[in-house]
Amino acid sequence: MKRIFISDLHLDANRKDLTRAFTQFLSEQCQTINELYILGDFFELWLGDDDQSPLNNEVIEALSSLPCDVFIMHGNRDFLIGKAFCNAAGAKLLPDPYPIILGDQPALLMHGDSLCTRDEEYMKARTLLRSDAFQQDFLSKQMQERKIIAEQIRGKSQKVSREKAEDIMDVTPEEVTKVMNQAKTSILVHGHTHRPAVHEVDLQFGPGTRYVLGDWHTSTQFLRAAGSDLELVKYVF
Repeated sequence: MKRIFISDLHLDANRKDLTRAFTQFLSEQCQTINELYILGDFFELWLGDDDQSPLNNEVIEALSSLPCDVFIMHGNRDFLIGKAFCNAAGAKLLPDPYPIILGDQPALLMHGDSLCTRDEEYMKARTLLRSDAFQQDFLSKQMQERKIIAEQIRGKSQKVSREKAEDIMDVTPEEVTKVMNQAKTSILVHGHTHRPAVHEVDLQFGPGTRYVLGDWHTSTQFLRAAGSDLELVKYVF
């Protein structure tokens, strides 16, 4: 079983270079694998599955033409991705967290934002934005109004983030340990923090490993899994 895990592309109509890099990546890396996992923040903004923008349609075409299975997880930017988009793209929407087996080892897939528990302000906002009430109200609005609201939320988030200490926006080590122990998994794969690395984790039942995926700017780092062999690979575009 050959798998690839990516996250945090933040595809945006104003960053056509990212879309080109993504389609190039699919052509170069995803033609001979079995499964592709996109673990959140696939898009910089997601206004709803009824947004028939050229970018969204281009991505649907690119994913639906792949010979491998595709799995998508919500991130903090695109948590409104729904089944309609996934069905059109030939993808399956995964819950966060999601358990799988890598080789013969239990593993857990997450976007990663729920691990940043020291950022209490963000966690409160996350609870609000993920609520059914907010999402139903947001999706009931006209597309232009949704865009204005989403831009306002993004602008506020970026401003607040610039004023926060770096460690607050990283994962909370104790939360990582708790989640892995509860899931009885020795492998955790996530994105969100834009800090690609491989971390060793001390767990109740032995050593564990946390793989952090990279964001996409001028390069990224993705996880390649062939059976039980896992490798964080740099990809430059």
